[in-house]
Amino acid sequence: MIPRAVDEYWQFRGNYLGQPIEQKLGNPVHHIHGGKVPTETLPLTYGLLLNLVSLPGMADKETAWKFVQRYAPGTSPESDPELDELIGLAVNYARDFVVPTLQRRPPNAMEAEALSDLDFELATLPTDPDAEAIQHAVFEVGKKHFGKENLRAWFQALYETLLGSSQGPRMGSFIALYGIDNSRRLIAEALESVAA
Repeated sequence: MIPRAVDEYWQFRGNYLGQPIEQKLGNPVHHIHGGKVPTETLPLTYGLLLNLVSLPGMADKETAWKFVQRYAPGTSPESDPELDELIGLAVNYARDFVVPTLQRRPPNAMEAEALSDLDFELATLPTDPDAEAIQHAVFEVGKKHFGKENLRAWFQALYETLLGSSQGPRMGSFIALYGIDNSRRLIAEALESVAA
């Protein structure tokens, strides 16, 4: 509930500037900020941050910032104090409420084959591909193994085997943020759990 509310706030805030006056008056951020809505936006969602900081070895603000700065060059704790605060809050929230509930499961045979294909596809992408190129690769692998009509099962398998949750972020954005090599390590760990 809290992550969704945070993302909705930032979405309302991001939309505010381009809205006509009648929509601005109906936008909750107009009232939250007394009509003086800040213009800064975020380069990524709070939900995406939570997924990042919930991974092993990611439970501190400084480490999270390294990934955010690679994903959104030009950002820093000094130039983006609201993002800095949000990263710190994400670290705390993940530690207290998300990490204790996560449990990665081993993939079944069909999921393992699809994960192997995804690993291959990620390995063939150019250095630092954008989130859209990664998302396209994820979709194509999903369609190949699960069919176009059953992509939801593919994404749920990704969330459960890689992140330990039944729901998660847009995978292209997550992989772009976490990095191809790190994401391939997550896939390798999931595939190793099949053999164990």
